[in-house]
Amino acid sequence: MSNISNNMKLTQQKIKTFQTNIYNHYKKHGRSFVWRNTTNPYHIFVSEVMLQQTQTKRVEKKYEPFIARFPNFKTLRKAALYDVLEYWQGLGYNRRAKFLHQSAKIITEKYDGTVPNDTKILETLPGIGSATAASICAFAFNAPTVFVETNIRVVFIHEFLKDKTKISDVTLLDLARQTLDKKNARIWYYAITDYGAMLKSQGINPINKSKSYTKQSKFVGSDRQIRGEIIRLVIKDKSTSQTEICKKVKKTLHTKPDKIKKIISDLVDEKLVSRDILPK
Repeated sequence: MSNISNNMKLTQQKIKTFQTNIYNHYKKHGRSFVWRNTTNPYHIFVSEVMLQQTQTKRVEKKYEPFIARFPNFKTLRKAALYDVLEYWQGLGYNRRAKFLHQSAKIITEKYDGTVPNDTKILETLPGIGSATAASICAFAFNAPTVFVETNIRVVFIHEFLKDKTKISDVTLLDLARQTLDKKNARIWYYAITDYGAMLKSQGINPINKSKSYTKQSKFVGSDRQIRGEIIRLVIKDKSTSQTEICKKVKKTLHTKPDKIKKIISDLVDEKLVSRDILPK
């Protein structure tokens, strides 16, 4: 095993063979998702935010009800945050719902409700990093943007970097750039992510060789679980108080009241729950 520091130059023949293998798998085993059956930029924007750090099977359950309730940026912008959070329940990382709500306001006011086909502009929106900005442009506009995510990392490490460790995203992005089908970016990214999903389903997952890899912390008993439960209780009863929340969370999750109060305070500061639940 050795570290990798220099980018590798692929031959045209190697690139062609790689692309052919990826497309052959996609033609036979390509996955079907609702958000792949549209080029509506708003729908794709929502799906890409939902898919951040979240498995497709969970997004499948939430995507269509969310789009039905909030069919465009204008509707989403006008909705109360609690309403948005209610439809987000089950996806986790509730900050993303708040960021999506904030983005709807910005896009409506600054870009006439239209998703900009510009990664640099998209990166200025709340919660949109370079990879999400690039994926939105690729899927919504078929733009030849370059990005990597978990499945893509798995593919490149497995195919080209098996004997390497501590692989940087700079190296992986360079491989993504060399192998990208620039005329068919949308379909190419569908195909390569599906190939990565297939590898993982077969137990092939060298993602820990990536420098960007971090093992996700256990959910049960975590602050994430407590945060989610507090938000669920507030959505269920908007007139609830900190005292009532502490009692219910302590009973359900066996968490100490002081910790619950700290997390409630954090959620208030983040404007994910109203200050009204705090003691007067």
